[in-house]
Amino acid sequence: MILTQRLLCISVLGVAPLFAFSQTPNTPEPQTAQRTTAPEGSMLPRSEVTGLIADAQKIVSPHGIQQLVPVEINGITQWLSIRGSDARNPILLFLHGGPGAPEIATSWVFQRSWEDYFTVVQWDQRGAGKTLVANDRSALPTTLTVKQMTSDAAEVVRYLQKTYGKKKIFLLGHSWGSVLGVELAQQHPEWFYAYIGVGQVVNIQKNESLGYHFAVEQAAATHNQAAERELAAIAPYPGPLASLKVENVGIDRKWLTYFGGMEYGRTEADYVDRMAIFSSNYSEKEVAAIEEGEGFSTAVLAPELLGLDYESTIEFKCPIFLFEGRHDWAVPSVLSADWYSRVTAPSKRLVWFEDSAHMPMLEEPGRFLLHLVTDVRPFADGIEDQRPLN
Repeated sequence: MILTQRLLCISVLGVAPLFAFSQTPNTPEPQTAQRTTAPEGSMLPRSEVTGLIADAQKIVSPHGIQQLVPVEINGITQWLSIRGSDARNPILLFLHGGPGAPEIATSWVFQRSWEDYFTVVQWDQRGAGKTLVANDRSALPTTLTVKQMTSDAAEVVRYLQKTYGKKKIFLLGHSWGSVLGVELAQQHPEWFYAYIGVGQVVNIQKNESLGYHFAVEQAAATHNQAAERELAAIAPYPGPLASLKVENVGIDRKWLTYFGGMEYGRTEADYVDRMAIFSSNYSEKEVAAIEEGEGFSTAVLAPELLGLDYESTIEFKCPIFLFEGRHDWAVPSVLSADWYSRVTAPSKRLVWFEDSAHMPMLEEPGRFLLHLVTDVRPFADGIEDQRPLN
């Protein structure tokens, strides 16, 4: 069965990509081939569609930057997309979710407007997307760890600082990426104007319990007998995480997504994932490898992530923002908000997206940009190497 990037960006159990082996109820399962070919009935081949989108996305401003570059990081080739209308703008490094759910192939759906105010860097992490295809997979089982990937992220930041002459950058971590984000912000606060957590991971045990109870309550409220039956069959959920069954997580994610806990008001979350087939930054082979990377990365990392707990990690030495969807039950925003209330930092702010679940940059893109520009971007104002906001 197909792994969905959107389900994988869940959390970390929510991470639980592993865990995204589920299908949306009553929705036909797409065939793998559909990810690498033009939609049935399309009048244009994939190459022409990707060319049209690439032309529309082309940065032509005189100070602009548009690069897709392989960089040697900790012994392997890792890919970066670096885009912005003015290279004097501050850098925003986006840490994608999953693990293994890259954004270089899909960020064109939501990112273009950010590039007027930031130089946006997307990074295909170890085991994901273009980086997966570029390297020998045999070594991955021993190198896919939180510690190693945090080190990789640190090297990416150092590369950006050195290459583009920036002392500090902005750091945004989404879902699984928020794990790396917290680790980096804790280890190197002096590198960041601010850290932005989106769908911030806090505690996996509580994460799973809250998401499950949301699905159970929605099943009862809507008298969905199929959901009630399947959710009751995996109770008590999650139970001891050491013995948690992959298939049980799949059932939980299936219904949590169906009831809008992944994307508010939607019963499925695959539509953006399918946009990868139109990416000019990915070959057909690389698009096909997205699924492989999602499954492989999360299967390897899951045992470590199952015990993840940031409840006591509450002191930050750089400014921190949380951008949270009010209806997020993939990584329950109520848990993130409680954690935020105990966080201390030089500056902090929690921004609620009232009509979003786990994907506010897709669900409320205008408001997401507004808060990036009005709340976050000013932390770089007055810096000599930056373009003024106004």
